Amino acid sequence: MIQPHPSGGYILDELVVGMVAEKLVVVTEERIARFAEASDDFNPVHMDEAFASRTAYRGRIAHGLLSASFGSAVVGTILPGAGAIYLGQTLAFHRPVRIGDTVSARVTVAAIDEAGARVVLRCEAYVGDDLVMDGDATVRVPRRRRPARA
Repeated sequence: MIQPHPSGGYILDELVVGMVAEKLVVVTEERIARFAEASDDFNPVHMDEAFASRTAYRGRIAHGLLSASFGSAVVGTILPGAGAIYLGQTLAFHRPVRIGDTVSARVTVAAIDEAGARVVLRCEAYVGDDLVMDGDATVRVPRRRRPARA
């Protein structure tokens, strides 16, 4: 597991296929409420226990894109980190995430396109040993660091 780069982000030349970064995030009632507000997605399966208890999930579940956003946090803050720009993302959801779950968002460098300054990142999210979400992100990565301003 790598740590955030001291500068805030890795540049293209510092990335190697196989690098892995991870972030643990607890899903709370507050996170779900704030995500619903930010996304304007107030689906009752996320917000209303009485409604959700009558669904196939037998209770409230977190928004799928909330779990996916934890992977985005890894991309933006650890690997590659500051300066990385999302170009695309595929996602598949495998299991629901519930209030109280700790999500482990893991990002692995899968491929590097030096000519295009792009990187393919394998993104996975787990609750315990259960894969809840996965996909691939394509991001543009800076080739060099900008000099610090005086």
